[in-house]
Amino acid sequence: MTDLVRIERHGEGGHVAELVLDRPEAMNAVSTAMARALAAATTELAQDPSVRAVLVTSSHPKAFCVGADLKERNSFTDDDLRAQRPLAQAAYRGVLDLPVPAIAAVDGFALGGGFEIALSCDLVVCGEDALVGLPEVSVGVIPGGGGTQLLTRRVGWSRAAQMIFTAQRYTAQDACRLGAVDEVVPAGSARARALELATTIAGHSPVGVRNAKAAMRQGFDTDLASGLRIEDDHWAATAFSADRAEGVAAFNEKRRPVWPGR
Repeated sequence: MTDLVRIERHGEGGHVAELVLDRPEAMNAVSTAMARALAAATTELAQDPSVRAVLVTSSHPKAFCVGADLKERNSFTDDDLRAQRPLAQAAYRGVLDLPVPAIAAVDGFALGGGFEIALSCDLVVCGEDALVGLPEVSVGVIPGGGGTQLLTRRVGWSRAAQMIFTAQRYTAQDACRLGAVDEVVPAGSARARALELATTIAGHSPVGVRNAKAAMRQGFDTDLASGLRIEDDHWAATAFSADRAEGVAAFNEKRRPVWPGR
């Protein structure tokens, strides 16, 4: 982790991790250095069993992330761009592959790679002043941080085609109507709402939540029968855990569970 990306912990036990994009002077444009920092931070979180939920936020009040650092790329040779590609992929996949629920808190601009970071999260909360979009074709590239796949899975072919092929920017309200984001809140309050959701999630069984996410992710693109087998595997991994025993005991004793996390 570097100064370009910070991790802050919240709540009792520090089970909620806030991943702060912190390059405000460039509206969090994803440079090579920032891609490395994001990959390192997500690796750290993924390997920490005490993390139960993640929110992704920005230190800039008017921008979540404006995408790739085109000023840096302007000086790139083709070989430079090829060398950067795996670093960029590791950054976006790091968010996507987090084993716990991730919530993006978007106020202001989330464009290109910035919107792809948000789409890599499980839930996207936007302030009402947010503007989102995938404008890559307007500068001669395509969404390469998962956007062609993640947006299509969220909103369907035709809506994703319109968003990507036109390179339009969408208000938070329009993006929510399309299903590209999940919730719109008053401007400046996306982080507070994301933290509220993350805190709620972190209060539930960490074994249960991790297995529920894994079952959903692994089963999403399979046929129903295969998906049900995947679900059963993760049910078994949860049903015979110490968390299940604690959850049942707490329910019967009318008390708050103290999750072992195993």
